[in-house]
Amino acid sequence: MKGLLQMLRLAIAAAVFLGALLALPLSMAWGASNSSAPAVAVRAAGWAQPLDKRINLYRMAPGLYRSALPKAQDWPQLEQLGVTTVINFYQKSDEQWLRDPRVRQIQLPLRTDRIDDADVIEVMRSIRQAQAQGPVLIHCKHGQNRTGLIAAMYRIIYQDWSKEQALAEMAGGGFGGEDRMGDAERYIRDADVGALRTALESGACSTSPWALCQLKTALADWIGGA
Repeated sequence: MKGLLQMLRLAIAAAVFLGALLALPLSMAWGASNSSAPAVAVRAAGWAQPLDKRINLYRMAPGLYRSALPKAQDWPQLEQLGVTTVINFYQKSDEQWLRDPRVRQIQLPLRTDRIDDADVIEVMRSIRQAQAQGPVLIHCKHGQNRTGLIAAMYRIIYQDWSKEQALAEMAGGGFGGEDRMGDAERYIRDADVGALRTALESGACSTSPWALCQLKTALADWIGGA
């Protein structure tokens, strides 16, 4: 009798253990590790679409692309995309790799640790003017923080994205350089979007009447009218 009771207890214990085991995810039940499974990147709708990770080339919108600094061998791909203007935020010009005389080169060197509204307004205005002529590529050296900041501000100013949406793409879009985004993030969070839009619409070079570019304009007007 005692042996029968012990067998019954063992059977119940085994049934309980088996039930608990079946309730676990398969990978946990058998001690499998997910560390070797390939990570699946989930891209939010509307984020820039990767075209060539080798040069960090992404399509932001029809006719607008972003990348790292291209090389001469990359031009055929960009030419196929129809790029007619290249806007460069790096300190070195594009003359080394871009020798097609049909393509406009605009160099607007930026540093995210000292960027101001006047810089952003100049770049935004340049992008929009260039888009009227055809597809545009914007780039810096790595296609990360400088290009990321400008891409985010373009999203906010012209595509009505929220700051949070633009920052999420900048940090999670796969462009790299997340550990160096602090200055760019600070500028974006502090930016007065309404003032930037007003300045762009009015033709002003800055959101502040005391900005150096505004003072230069006022001085030139004063001299011209004297």
